Amino acid sequence: MDSRHRGANDAMHDALARIGPGTPLRDGIDRVVRSKAGALIVLSDDPEVLAICSGGFLVDAPFSPQRVSELAKMDGAIIISDDGGRIARANVHLVPDPTVPTSETGTRHRTAERVARSLDVPVVSASEEMGVINVYAGGLKRQLQEVGRLLDRANQALQTLERYKARLEDAIDNLTAVEVEDVVTVRDVIAVVQRGEMVHRIADEIETMIIELGVDARLLRLQLDEIYTDINDEVELVITDYLPPHRNVDDTIAEMSQMKDDDVLDARMALATLHLGDVQLGDEIAPRGFRLLRRVGKLTPDVAASIIDRFGGLARLQRATIDDLAAVDGVDSDIAESVKETLERVTENTILGQYS
Repeated sequence: MDSRHRGANDAMHDALARIGPGTPLRDGIDRVVRSKAGALIVLSDDPEVLAICSGGFLVDAPFSPQRVSELAKMDGAIIISDDGGRIARANVHLVPDPTVPTSETGTRHRTAERVARSLDVPVVSASEEMGVINVYAGGLKRQLQEVGRLLDRANQALQTLERYKARLEDAIDNLTAVEVEDVVTVRDVIAVVQRGEMVHRIADEIETMIIELGVDARLLRLQLDEIYTDINDEVELVITDYLPPHRNVDDTIAEMSQMKDDDVLDARMALATLHLGDVQLGDEIAPRGFRLLRRVGKLTPDVAASIIDRFGGLARLQRATIDDLAAVDGVDSDIAESVKETLERVTENTILGQYS
């Protein structure tokens, strides 16, 4: 979906994709649940997985939902090959590291979480009595939900995403206006960063639901792609415009991603991820101009960086003439005119927007 996906979410997404509705593995798990049996299925037959297997027997047969359903009637775990094409072993007793922490209470779910955490492999457990299906991957746990209920949740999340995106767009429009007038405060920047992170979190949760829904999520995918297009690029350019030279955008995004929701919504805590030094929310701050230069279609990132290096920031860049711009390496007269026209158009639209 975008370059900001975190490793843990990636692992969970991969696991959910393997057991989504319409897949043979999900068919097998659903058969187990319908038969009121439980199951513990490890989706890897790597040597480290086989090393913690005790007892059971070698199956080494092509995967089929029917085989999984039959093998689940025995108490032990089922080992599936990494590519999902074969059932490697069945009725095995798993002996994971007992010191690995787990929040589960049932024996099957505790074993599943410990195996997933200690070996970094996806594990699926289905409870015998409640029919609850849990997926463990990347240090995360997700309980699968009935398709209809999950679709309702996803549609509600899409409505929330639309509201948050509208707030983000308002914050971006406000930032553009104060940038043009050269009166940006730290608070204006943080408002965009905060709302951008919250939009990403909601979109990422919808992405997880879409993967979990499998073939039932085609319409949701189209809706999410329509709402979420280009949001991350815009927010990352805002961060690039205001970060100190020694800081990296990816580092700031990673730091923000580790924060709790309440902390993201705290302006002072969000400010700390930019590492701007001893500044207050009301202090003025100057943009470099990367975000507005991105609107110039002919401009490559390298040439944009050269322009920024020459003029040092958006304020001086706005006052530059076409001849000044053309003096920059890599900028010919056509590019110089495009840059000048784009900046003037942004200024004009911003002024008109204030009085519309």
